[in-house]
Amino acid sequence: MMNRFVLSACLVLLFGMSVSAGAEQAKVVSVNQFVEHPALDSVLRGFQDQLREEGFQVDYRVHNAQANMATANLIAQQIVGERPDLVLAIATPSAQAMAQTVKKNPSMQKTPILFSAVTDPLGAGLVKDLQNPGENITGTSDLTPMDQHLALIREFHPELTSLGVIYNSGEANSRALVDLLKAETDKAGIKLEEATVARSSDVFQASRSLVGRAQAVYVPTDNTVVSAFEALAKVCQDNKLPLYAADVDSVPRGAVAALGFDYYEHGRQAGAMAGRIFRGADPASTPVETQQELELHINLPAAQAMGVTIPQALLDRAGKILE
Repeated sequence: MMNRFVLSACLVLLFGMSVSAGAEQAKVVSVNQFVEHPALDSVLRGFQDQLREEGFQVDYRVHNAQANMATANLIAQQIVGERPDLVLAIATPSAQAMAQTVKKNPSMQKTPILFSAVTDPLGAGLVKDLQNPGENITGTSDLTPMDQHLALIREFHPELTSLGVIYNSGEANSRALVDLLKAETDKAGIKLEEATVARSSDVFQASRSLVGRAQAVYVPTDNTVVSAFEALAKVCQDNKLPLYAADVDSVPRGAVAALGFDYYEHGRQAGAMAGRIFRGADPASTPVETQQELELHINLPAAQAMGVTIPQALLDRAGKILE
């Protein structure tokens, strides 16, 4: 009788230890995402899928700032109270909010912070060095090859003399990209016509301001503009103004074409970095990563609506054609 009692007690103890061990294995990941749009949503989905496939149990606390910097800062403060095992900051404004909040909260200075969909981590003040970030923050950069993007638009429009760009000047990533674009258009003798917005509701009017000033419009990976991409696409269609984007997720939303990478895979890349950190890697010595594989996507109905004739050479190179 006693042996059976001891055996039962041992089984209960072992079961309790197993449950406790399982609970310890579950990770808490707090997410500060700047805005909802297909590219950033794909980052989060890819991140989650990667960690799930690696066998991690994760409790996600997902927050969305809806393109409001003040809200991103409030979310960062809320995340401090969540005491997560890791923070994922999606897009530059959210990453900056997290980095600034961490500096003011010693309790967070050992919590790993991963950023994703950040264009210029150095210029945004997130890391000290791309190879050796130096603190508890690292991640994946979506820096755009601006020379290749301008070259693509010129393949569509060999006689291009003016190019419009619409962006939020309050986003550090967008300012950096427009500076790069200006350097390329200056070299090519093309006039860059700028239209800036402060919020997504400004996109429609800013788009209209480019009509008559530009022969085509380019949208960098600007979160504010991309979140209202359909409004921009409508203006371009109504005015036969060809529209090009930096991310392929904007092509089915009305861009003629984009040369970019898959943001879902970008998220998976960040997820793989999170997995290494969970296994003991130090963010301070984990290099910032970028994606190199670019793919051309073309939207035939958008091209027709905007009066664009697509060269056969581009159709032959396209990885995806929407008909």
